[in-house]
Amino acid sequence: MAVHESRLGRFYEEFTVGDVYRHPLGRTISETDNTWFTLLTMNTHPAHFDAHYAGKTPFGKILVNSGLTIAMLLGQSVSDISQRAVANLAMTNIQLTHPVFVGDTLYGESICTAKRESKSKPYAGLVEVHTRGLNAGGDVCLSFDRTVLVFKQSAAGDIDSFPAAKPGPLTLGEVRA
Repeated sequence: MAVHESRLGRFYEEFTVGDVYRHPLGRTISETDNTWFTLLTMNTHPAHFDAHYAGKTPFGKILVNSGLTIAMLLGQSVSDISQRAVANLAMTNIQLTHPVFVGDTLYGESICTAKRESKSKPYAGLVEVHTRGLNAGGDVCLSFDRTVLVFKQSAAGDIDSFPAAKPGPLTLGEVRA
């Protein structure tokens, strides 16, 4: 098993079952993040936006909307797991194991649990990971399993979206002229 530093995307061939990918960016969840997400998704539970109400719950303060927590952890994992994905195929076994509050910082890591070549898409393979989110104190706040269809390295040229400059490549001579 290897623990990998983050980088911007991996192709199917670069995943190894048992390897751990520590996602590089922690994210502190603000009150604005939580309120906007809660209202945007039309979640009307006052535990997410009414401090007076939330203070009377067993948690004693505003809870971060669990949908936001899941979305942030999923987003944190993109650079390592699905930056070169064709598509997410499944998210299962979502577990919310510790409350997340405004001001908490979420960190994420994933372990590759399985991989196989696609039977119908020769340019890609399926990668399965288990991802977990930790708060700054090391408590596991949530986890989920995900299956991602990831491009093979041989397809890299097919997905390069950077446009070719009409005047040609950028050169120092052009900049210093």
